[in-house]
Amino acid sequence: MRHNKRFRKLGRTSAHRTAMFRNMVASLVQHGRITTTLHKAKELRPVAEKIVTRGRIDTVPARRWVRQWLPDRTLVKKLFDEVSPRFADRPGGYLRIAKLGPRKGDGAEMAILEFVDHEFEAKVAEE
Repeated sequence: MRHNKRFRKLGRTSAHRTAMFRNMVASLVQHGRITTTLHKAKELRPVAEKIVTRGRIDTVPARRWVRQWLPDRTLVKKLFDEVSPRFADRPGGYLRIAKLGPRKGDGAEMAILEFVDHEFEAKVAEE
């Protein structure tokens, strides 16, 4: 039975897991979407949604709390100025997980984690 099992350990120590989530959240804020395994995406979504929720309240304590998760001050500024205001009237559910299928090398289930209002920009070949 799975009693009292709150989250996936992902084969890492707690410090490694925290560092990995910090890096993944930074990439998510910077690029708007990331490609990762399905289990990592499912574990990262609640962490990232809490950070976006804190970003909606632009106070000094909120910025300090977010600064613990984002390693770069420019990303904190981007979160508070660009990302979080887009979700000002949304009560939650800022991210979506889209499944991609198995990875070719090891068969791990892959997924895209992106903001729900993310606009896909098609690359146009210049002639």
